[in-house]
Amino acid sequence: MKREDHISWKEYFMSIALLSAQRSKDLNTQVGACIVNEENKIVSVGYNGMPTGCGDDEMPWEREGAYLETKYPFVCHAELNAILNSNADLHGCTLYVTLFPCNECAKAIIQSGIRRVVFLENKYAGTDSILASEMMFRMTGIACEPYVRTGRELTISL
Repeated sequence: MKREDHISWKEYFMSIALLSAQRSKDLNTQVGACIVNEENKIVSVGYNGMPTGCGDDEMPWEREGAYLETKYPFVCHAELNAILNSNADLHGCTLYVTLFPCNECAKAIIQSGIRRVVFLENKYAGTDSILASEMMFRMTGIACEPYVRTGRELTISL
């Protein structure tokens, strides 16, 4: 007889996105992403962080101040990192992400061929960036759906 209390595919993929977010060095916002193909195989993961070669200790992580003294012109978002980390064809894939994609990531998602976005939170709903993302996703037929929390708790001991 097989075990019946296993996690669902959605729980598994969002858990991978949440685990990936734990790699982020950002003090305020940790975002993770997991890209899955139509066969439920993970083709890439990513988290928000500085570009390769830009030392985490040398770059700014602040949210306020002069633009070049903040993280905003430098940090690569989780979605973009997952797209760039992939060696696979992303057409038809689903992106599981812990935060609804900004307009810049939406463009990369569209261009990559991803067809569905499952997001955990949308804490910037109603902002111009998110409204632009939603508009582009609608225009290109990319399905967006909130992840429905199951309340299941997973514990990993290392």
